[in-house]
Amino acid sequence: MENNQSCIRVFADKVQIDNCREILQTNDKAFTQLSGLLALAGNEVRLKILFLLEEENELCPCDLSDILGMSIPAVSQHLRKLKDGNVIEGKREGQTIFYSL
Repeated sequence: MENNQSCIRVFADKVQIDNCREILQTNDKAFTQLSGLLALAGNEVRLKILFLLEEENELCPCDLSDILGMSIPAVSQHLRKLKDGNVIEGKREGQTIFYSL
């Protein structure tokens, strides 16, 4: 069985429609940025990394590798995507890079 639904209204609230369109247009850049962030955080591993960085403030790839049970190169790939998306930042201390939000 098909469930065909339609919208039947007495009148369209043109003011409301115009206001909503204006709000969307005004916030277009924010929606683009948030969409990018959600796309990056949509991966389970990257979401876990973001959670851990929020909890611990900063972690290095070795720490994340041990915590997540993944290889350092695999963790580093996820960190690179988050860094390229300007979601996290890295701070070098000697040969180690510590990542934070």
